[in-house]
Amino acid sequence: MLADYPPAALRCDLPDGTLFGTDGIRGKAGDLLTAPFAMQVGFWTGQILQELADRQAPVIIGQDSRNSSDMLATAIAAGLTASGLEVWHVGLCPTPCVSYLARTTEAIGGIMISASHNPPEDNGIKFFGDQGTKLLKNLSAKIEEGLRGQRTEEFRLDNPDHGQYQNQTILTQQYRDAVFATLPEQFSLEGTKVVLDLAWGASVHLAPELFTASGAEVIALHHQPDGDKINVNCGSTHMAQLQAAVVANNADLGFAFDGDADRVIAVDNQGRIVDGDYILYLWGKQLKEAGQLPQDLLIGTVMANLGFERAWEKLGGTLMRTNVGDQNVQAAMWETGAMLGGEQSGHVLCHHHSVSGDGIQTALHLAQLVKEANTSLSELIDQSFQTYPQLLKNVRVEDRDRRLNWQDCDVLQTEIAKAEAAMGDKGRVLVRPSGTEPVIRVMVEAEEQSLVDHWTQHLVNIVQENFS
Repeated sequence: MLADYPPAALRCDLPDGTLFGTDGIRGKAGDLLTAPFAMQVGFWTGQILQELADRQAPVIIGQDSRNSSDMLATAIAAGLTASGLEVWHVGLCPTPCVSYLARTTEAIGGIMISASHNPPEDNGIKFFGDQGTKLLKNLSAKIEEGLRGQRTEEFRLDNPDHGQYQNQTILTQQYRDAVFATLPEQFSLEGTKVVLDLAWGASVHLAPELFTASGAEVIALHHQPDGDKINVNCGSTHMAQLQAAVVANNADLGFAFDGDADRVIAVDNQGRIVDGDYILYLWGKQLKEAGQLPQDLLIGTVMANLGFERAWEKLGGTLMRTNVGDQNVQAAMWETGAMLGGEQSGHVLCHHHSVSGDGIQTALHLAQLVKEANTSLSELIDQSFQTYPQLLKNVRVEDRDRRLNWQDCDVLQTEIAKAEAAMGDKGRVLVRPSGTEPVIRVMVEAEEQSLVDHWTQHLVNIVQENFS
């Protein structure tokens, strides 16, 4: 037994506070996310997955196109094999592909290397169990205990029972076939022109392939994997290019994915943005009319628009709100038996088809819905609901502890109460720290734009004055 282990080159200085945010571990590549750190993440994830499954079996690793993804995937694989596990590396693929393969193969879990919609210099590590769902917080905490040296066993690379590494890119075709199989047997998008913004990311191959196989005419933007450009002025958080392309090409639909394709935002034939609230409403209405929506219940988040909620209630449905994050939506769906839920940001989960948010699958089902309605997406949107004016602003707050404990600021709490009292039942305020970025998000929603503009700016000023 070595007295000084792991070697100094493999030791990592970890920041205070929990490493896990709302979607795994995320940060700047080369800062927290280094090869030594990723190797230890792989080792401790391997230990926890073996404890959870009580067996040794492969772990799936997938990644997006970021320049740092190869480095992190290789280092994590080294840690996993050091823990005695076999690694199946499936390469470039959407996050829901990793979820699907973790659930349907002999694997005991999966890891996705991606920072979703974040810029190219960021990266992240997402964790899945053998049911295809993201690891529960108590299991993430156990991984973190290992990383912080708080477990009885040691992090070692000299395990004689190390596992094997296999390149298994062919497995992505199983996911492709599974997505296609969720569509009706006679499904066809023949005569439909679709523009896809692939964000230089994980959807560049599979999304055009699936839409083309469905009979659609496909126009692809940002359609090569490019680690320097992923999400830069494109994808689901930057919609202008897609909107212009849909109008210029007289297309029927447009879809923009984020870097790992677990979410999607649509554009109608007039170039208008169709966010997750509209997707939930339209898909929910279709399932409700087919008798496939238990309790007529949708699961949304605190960000869901009031206009959406009130329109859904007029249809006789119920919207349950959770905190932001697909794990919170997922937990509420399991607890209530709801079959459809999601976020305004385009992260939609349909338990009829999968246990993971899936941008490509959601886009195909929305396209099918429009085709079956024998009308345009713009007509469906016009017949659905009007959103309340909503404004979201991010205030950068570098101090992590102050950011996470923002509720301790009495001045901010007083001003939030003042805003809520002034708007009454005509509006609402949401202030929360981001789980993935060093910002505090301030959102105001109201029937009148003037109220939204006034109170958003007022609260942003308060945050800046008290947290800078």
